[in-house]
Amino acid sequence: MQARLLALTFLALLMGSIAQAQTTANDRQIAIGDVDHVGLAVLDLDTTMNFFTQVLGYKLLGKDPSYPSAFVRNEHVMITLWQVANPDNAVAFDRRKNIGLHHMALRVGSFEDLDALHEKFKTVEGVKIEFAPEPLGDGPIKHMMIYEPGGIRLEFIHRPAS
Repeated sequence: MQARLLALTFLALLMGSIAQAQTTANDRQIAIGDVDHVGLAVLDLDTTMNFFTQVLGYKLLGKDPSYPSAFVRNEHVMITLWQVANPDNAVAFDRRKNIGLHHMALRVGSFEDLDALHEKFKTVEGVKIEFAPEPLGDGPIKHMMIYEPGGIRLEFIHRPAS
């Protein structure tokens, strides 16, 4: 239960739903704000890097071949992608058995943008669409879920202004 609460809190921060949290340390008030970056271990660094840069329009900030990684960013978040050491022995995430990132949710600006992404993903080789845009609960929020070509589960979501 505590792991689920932590995961939900992380996702809320990532989506910008929580502007700031407060805590104390050594009698100081400390503000904890937006997510600085997210690090993902990936099956194939080039495949996932290309998905973020060529399909989603993220900017490539750099690469580190000595610790195979790439750094991509849009105006909201930086994502660090790390190549797993041995892709043949990599184990896919199973939310019922593993602790860790279940998926990453990325906000889009409108329902039309969500539908346009869905159409685009249909044409991208290696993308697996888990489900097309649909209401989240009773709405008015709509979302969809995909696996990018390297296997990372991504949610795209639109939350209209209330």
